[in-house]
Amino acid sequence: MKLATLCYIMDKKNNSTLMIYRNKKSNDYHEGKWNGLGGKFEPGESPEECAAREIEEESGLRVKNLKMKGFITFPLFDGKDDWYVFLFTADYLNGELIDSPEGHLEWIPNEKLFEINLWAGDKIFIPWLFKDKFFSAKFIYENGKFVNHQVSFY
Repeated sequence: MKLATLCYIMDKKNNSTLMIYRNKKSNDYHEGKWNGLGGKFEPGESPEECAAREIEEESGLRVKNLKMKGFITFPLFDGKDDWYVFLFTADYLNGELIDSPEGHLEWIPNEKLFEINLWAGDKIFIPWLFKDKFFSAKFIYENGKFVNHQVSFY
């Protein structure tokens, strides 16, 4: 079992979201896909601490209004482990984008989010991030292909 966070940083002034194109790590299961920022928990971290640390490590940015929007279970997502992922949004506060060790960072206009190469399930849950509801979901993938999902909203 793997615990992780995934955060979507919003620039409300420019109506865009910071995304990372995963193209720098060897053996990256997400290679060639665009993703939010995030990663695995370190021992003793809360979900919020993990999200804030990962954002700063991957982008160099500091954020405000970190808000947990949902939780997704990905059974055997990578073919080896179940992933349990806390999803957050945050508002851009300050800092300059760094040359991320994970991939290429880019502010994507929100109206173009579905034109980039996302995981199929991301196209389903990203719109939920813009709603004023909390969600709990399970997304099933087999051999890297989306199969189905279920969700509850609160």
